[in-house]
Amino acid sequence: MFAWWGTVVGRIRWLILVGTAAFVAFAGIWGTGVFDRLADDGSLSDPASESQRIIARVADEIGRANVHLIALYSSDTLEVTDARFRDPVNAVVADLKADKAVEMVTSFYETKAPSLVSTEKNATYVPIRFVAGTGEAVVKQVRDRLAIEGLTTQIGGQLAVNLDIDKQVGDDIVRAELIATPILLLLLVFIFGSVVAASMPLLIGGVAILGAFTAVRGLTMVTDVSVFSINIITILGLGLAVDYALFMVSRFREELDKGYEVNDAVRRTMATAGRTVAVSGVVVTLALSGLMIFPQMLLRSMGLGGASAVIVAMLTSLTVLPAMLAVLGHRINALRLPWLRKRKIPTVTGAVAKTADSGVWARIANSVMRRPVLYTLGVTMILLLLAAPFTRVQFGGVDERVLPPGTESRVVSERLASEFDGDGVDPIRVLISGASKDTATAFAKQIEDVSGVRATSVAGQKGDSTLLTVGYDGASNSEHARNIVVGIRDLPPPAGAEVLVGGPTAGVVDQVNGLGERVPWMLLLVAGITFVLLALAFGSLVVPLKAIVMNLVSIGAAFGVVVWIFQDGNFAGLLNFTPTGYIDASQPILMLAILFGLSMDYEVFLLSRIREQWDTLGDNTAAVASGVQRTGGIITSAALLLCVVVGAFATSGITFIKMVGVGMLVALAVDATLVRLLLVPATMRLLGGANWWAPKFLRRMYSRYGFHESDDPDEPVGAKPEPNLVTTH
Repeated sequence: MFAWWGTVVGRIRWLILVGTAAFVAFAGIWGTGVFDRLADDGSLSDPASESQRIIARVADEIGRANVHLIALYSSDTLEVTDARFRDPVNAVVADLKADKAVEMVTSFYETKAPSLVSTEKNATYVPIRFVAGTGEAVVKQVRDRLAIEGLTTQIGGQLAVNLDIDKQVGDDIVRAELIATPILLLLLVFIFGSVVAASMPLLIGGVAILGAFTAVRGLTMVTDVSVFSINIITILGLGLAVDYALFMVSRFREELDKGYEVNDAVRRTMATAGRTVAVSGVVVTLALSGLMIFPQMLLRSMGLGGASAVIVAMLTSLTVLPAMLAVLGHRINALRLPWLRKRKIPTVTGAVAKTADSGVWARIANSVMRRPVLYTLGVTMILLLLAAPFTRVQFGGVDERVLPPGTESRVVSERLASEFDGDGVDPIRVLISGASKDTATAFAKQIEDVSGVRATSVAGQKGDSTLLTVGYDGASNSEHARNIVVGIRDLPPPAGAEVLVGGPTAGVVDQVNGLGERVPWMLLLVAGITFVLLALAFGSLVVPLKAIVMNLVSIGAAFGVVVWIFQDGNFAGLLNFTPTGYIDASQPILMLAILFGLSMDYEVFLLSRIREQWDTLGDNTAAVASGVQRTGGIITSAALLLCVVVGAFATSGITFIKMVGVGMLVALAVDATLVRLLLVPATMRLLGGANWWAPKFLRRMYSRYGFHESDDPDEPVGAKPEPNLVTTH
């Protein structure tokens, strides 16, 4: 099928390219409008969890009590009771009360609440709540009217944090592209030795990203998608497009060097590297689709965005790229590096310049297979050492500390915690429904007996519903605070009453528990589907099982490094983030999905060549050496290029995006070196012919439908090549 498609693409190449140009124009206008349709919400909350259900119940039974924005006013010379401080604040409050978009606004001057004044008496804050459904543009307009001349004005609150994160994400994408693109171009030119060849991966990457933006905008018409999906779209859209283009262009040049005509070279490229790209794209997409089983908006959005990026990158590589290759032909080698003009340019794989058993990668593989036990034990010990910190991981949630130090909304949260007494703006909240006021008061006394509780107070009461706030010391994400939530939930409710516990701390408890319940199902789904696909593709039950284990080992090493850096705080100054003592529970899940797919990308490419040589030679050792020789250079090059892409995102100002970037960087480096070049050959040597064991029915299916990436697919009539060493003068 792929050879047939390569023939078709060669015939309709101009139609494909004209259609692509029209699509790029459309995507550049309509597709990039996705930024205005993405939700600012990066929620990791399960809508069905107790901490989420209480929000609607409080609004229905007592009235909304949440705060969206906080205007913090302070002065180095005036106290809050001074008229020069008081009067302008009252004027702002009066202006907000007249705004139909503002549901609630109050101040110390109205309530006389001590908690609204700092301990130094030189600062006060104004809490603001908007009418349900108020748009972001209105919120921004209100925020811009809060500044008071003569006083220091700082805007915080959850909406302000969300807006700052949104802005930071946009800035990060621009910075990452500015960092990655020139480095990628230089590396590609060095790898290919030709500017034209090097431009193909970047061209395909650009089309893939625009296509993914367009696909996601279409998705926003039927479901909400988080703004954070843009990061994964950019990483995977560009990264995998570069990888796939590297596979395809390298193979195309190899076929040209063998003497095939351009159209035949395209056909053969599609029959071999094209099939690899298709299998890889399906496996990576399925791995990311595992995120769909989570109800949390952020993970679901990452799954939608990531799967869209992979599918578009795969389809672009299988249509636009071969059409470009058919048009360019031998001009793919144009604009060569000066020092390569007098000699033939080698392919990335080195398959033309080196025989399958004499190249540097084959020598590495043979060296490993002469001492398989030593290499297996040595590499395993290194990987276990890297993974060891993950055994003491502490999971938590996301707060304003994910923003860079000094960000205004983060500073407000820090000042409220350090300069003001009281329970803050987001204490633990307890709703007691179906109980009298006296019964609720008695239950509040029981809550005060829970270890760590400082005090309880009534925040609202209506009919037989009472809302309590629970004060405690420390951060809302701390283990101490989470233990309080668990302790309150363990209390027996008053007879005939229902008790719900909410607030940010309860949200973290529910998030960690909810994610933990679904992770095993995600692993089972992704591993099961991958196992079946690889078993069918390679005609073995041992190889796919070993591939899954290898992937988990390399991912485990990355998780250990992430804990050592981001939980323990090592290199915090260098990477410019604030360690919290725990890891956001959602990020390892996201990394697992992405890295499992990417690792399988390299695994498929390596195993396809090894299996082909096993079928040809029947010698396991020779097949492994030949497979490593044919793929070692391209896997290393692909990993290096992808490391540049994800490494650029490690510069993000958002801590959890930075963490994903660093984790992926480590995992890719480990996977492309320790695992693919050392551990895989060593274990395949130890298993020998057992690598390819399969029951009879699977062998029959493989013989008919399996993955056969041969150097010599069926020749069309008259296509036999003559030797052709391309030279330049």
